[in-house]
Amino acid sequence: MSKSKAKKQRERLIRDGRRNPLDNRGIYALKDMRTRKTKTKWEKLNQQKHKGRLSDLQNPDKRPLCV
Repeated sequence: MSKSKAKKQRERLIRDGRRNPLDNRGIYALKDMRTRKTKTKWEKLNQQKHKGRLSDLQNPDKRPLCV
C-alpha cells in the first residue's frame, strides 16, 4: 500500500529536523466531545417504543378482540 502525499511530506519534515505537524493538533483533536446524559427515573418510566399505537389500529373501539 502506498503512502499518501501528505504523509510523505510529514515524514520529510521530521527527517529534516523540523516540528512534527501532528504536534500542532490541539489536545481535543482526537476526543469525542459529544455530551451524553443518562435518562432520569421519570424518563425511564415513561419510555415506550410504540406507545400502544399498533393495538389502537387493530382495535379502535378499545373492546377486547375476539378471534
